[in-house]
Parts: sequence; C-alpha cells; structure tokens
Amino acid sequence: MTGNARDLQSWTARTYDGLADLLAAGPAGPWDAPSLCAGWQVRHVVAHVTMPARLSAEQFGAEMAAAGGDFTRLSDTVASRDASLPAAELLAALRSSTLHGWEPPGGGAAGALSHAVIHSLDVTVALGRPPVAPAEGVLAVLDQLTAVDGAYFGIDLTGRRLEAADTTWSWGDGEVVRADSGHLVALLSGRMLPDGRALPRG
Repeated sequence: MTGNARDLQSWTARTYDGLADLLAAGPAGPWDAPSLCAGWQVRHVVAHVTMPARLSAEQFGAEMAAAGGDFTRLSDTVASRDASLPAAELLAALRSSTLHGWEPPGGGAAGALSHAVIHSLDVTVALGRPPVAPAEGVLAVLDQLTAVDGAYFGIDLTGRRLEAADTTWSWGDGEVVRADSGHLVALLSGRMLPDGRALPRG
C-alpha cells in the first residue's frame, strides 16, 4: 500500500471528517437512506464505524462476550442499537481524535484506512455523492485489495482487468471492469452498486 503510516492516519482522519461534514451539511433524510451494506441505513454505518470512539476496551470485550465471540453479531447488535443515538452524537464521534487514531487489532494504519474508506463509500456511493475520502486514500485501498487478488472479501478477479475512470489506475488483464475508483473499491469489498453491478465471489 502506498503512503507511510503518517499518511495513512491523515487520510483516515480526513475521511471521517469528510463524512461528518457531508452528513452535517444536508437534511436529516440521508441518515435514513439505504447504504451499500445490506440491511443497513446510513445511520447504521456511522454507528458501526464510530464504535471505537464510544466503547472502551472493557466495554468492547463485554460486547464481544455477549455476542459469543462473533464479531459480525456484535457489529449488527451495536449498529442496530446505536443507530438511534442523536445525530449530533454520531457526528461528534466521527470527528473524534480517538476514532482518528484507532487501528483494528492486527490491521495497523492500513487496516484503519481501509475500514474508513470502504464504509464511507457505503454511504457516498449509495447517496450518489463524490467520495469524502482523499483520492490518495482511495487508491491506497485499491492497491491493498488487489494485492491479494480480491481475497479480503472473497472476490474472484480471474480474467478481469479493473480500470478507474477518474484516474490512470488499473490492475489485471482480461474483461474490463471500468468505474470510478471509489466504485471499484466498493465492488472489491463485495458490494453491489446502485446500477446493479457486482463482482463474483470466489
């Protein structure tokens, strides 16, 4: 992944700040709009990504124990519960220095950036808005996802060439999949785009 740890953390912080600015500037409607995460509205996505700003290590451990050690179940439970928090509280959490400095266990700064960029795109792509993540951050995540041939999300990239319509970035050989870089990140993350496009699972 391009960029040093300081760059990655800066891009992560700018992504969360940008998402907060987008949601704060508009009407309340987008909070209840569907995101690219199946079954989640925008407010659920925000509640999910801001968990590190709200839950201490002890609280997270308790939530994980209650979920029987299943992180997906924990995520769904917390997102469902905390999506009802006031918008001002969720926006403050997006701007929190605690969130901006958080790194997933074993994921480091690269994992933190990937989490921020992918989930921000769950919101902006669904709403038809430009990415709030800096372009460098989006490309860094593209590099991360293609470095393992789509394996992070179980995507089968056999015989496919990815081309970003908004930059010179490209990867692979074969049938061309062309979209804006943010849309390519969403596709590589196993999402279905609003136009119905999706990449096959491996």
